[in-house]
Amino acid sequence: MSITIEKKAKLIKKFAQTKGDTGSPEVQVAILSDRIKTLTDHFKTHKKDNHSRRGLLKMVATRRKLLDYLKGKSEARYQALIKELGLRR
Repeated sequence: MSITIEKKAKLIKKFAQTKGDTGSPEVQVAILSDRIKTLTDHFKTHKKDNHSRRGLLKMVATRRKLLDYLKGKSEARYQALIKELGLRR
């Protein structure tokens, strides 16, 4: 259910602002989005897994907080990120 090391490194490389950047909101949101997508697929077959569902809800809340922070800091970076990840319709 967790993200692989290679996938995480690829996301970090794609969304990093500078070399070695792992803590920017863009990187954190990208990693959380991938984990959320993986867990969402998990729930299609395991409907009664309520313990993991709680973790999913916590991840969604954390991603929402990071996106709100980024929107307050830089609207352009926020718009680029949600467009790249396909979060809003």
